Amino acid sequence: MGEGAHRLLVIGDIGVDLVLGPLAQWPQVGTEVLMERSELRAGGAAGNTALAVAYLGGQCRLLSVTGCDAAGRWLREQFAGIDAQLEECPAHTTLSVGLLHACGDRTFLTTRGHLEHLALPLLRRHLKPAGSQPAVALLSGVFLTPALRRDYPALIEELRALGYAIAIDTNWPPQDWDAALRAEVRDWIGRCDHVLLNELEVRRLADTEDLTAAVGRVAAVLRPGATLAVKLGAAGALGVQDGRRCQVAAPRATVFDSIGAGDGFNAGYLLARLAGAELAAALAAGCRAATAIITRFPRRELQAGELSARPALMAAT
Repeated sequence: MGEGAHRLLVIGDIGVDLVLGPLAQWPQVGTEVLMERSELRAGGAAGNTALAVAYLGGQCRLLSVTGCDAAGRWLREQFAGIDAQLEECPAHTTLSVGLLHACGDRTFLTTRGHLEHLALPLLRRHLKPAGSQPAVALLSGVFLTPALRRDYPALIEELRALGYAIAIDTNWPPQDWDAALRAEVRDWIGRCDHVLLNELEVRRLADTEDLTAAVGRVAAVLRPGATLAVKLGAAGALGVQDGRRCQVAAPRATVFDSIGAGDGFNAGYLLARLAGAELAAALAAGCRAATAIITRFPRRELQAGELSARPALMAAT
């Protein structure tokens, strides 16, 4: 790929994920519930995307931080096969417990930790020009990296000056949505080229339960030529670019663990875009990538030390 390792730059959160399930109902305080399945793995939106890119046979560069404890050392090892710049911070490693509910949904319990130390001055020493080929920088895990969030407008402009198109996946804000947060996110979206959100995030950002209206409101904020990709889970994905809409179906699959589905979609979609795919083909590639990844449990084969190319997943882009 030549400069391919730097054509996709992933910036944001990585952490340690403990995934447990299925959980039929919330337990009473003071009780114990046995889980049928579990896995300890690298996670975070940026981490999931970087691992998914490698699993799909692509390349990316990952910029993030880890804690200075044993968990942080373990976490760095999980990205050994990826071009990852992971600085050690004077903090405990952020841990998320992902509870998989029997209904198919999931809940995250996440600690404060090393991610609060990820900041623009730290990133600047690792930012490089994109080169002569088209390149994309993906920003994710916004609300788990508060120090970096304060400088998001500056970061976006610096990345654009280095030659990157900008993609963003905000993920869900732990503080929930309010008018001030919506205004802040709309400002970021207006600066980006690829806005990658799930259906619930689009509805809350637009402050309406009507998905068609919500997509229209968010799309109205886009800069000329930019794309809104809305992840619809099992229903596939829809996209809007320059007023044109299209929707694609997702492959049918039996899924136990949907954690990281959106991050897998981001990997497939962005790799397809970098390969020259138009909107519909890129959406389809994102859906195939998400399905290929979330149908695997455990996901140890996704770890950097055991990666192999999956060219068939990226076919027909």
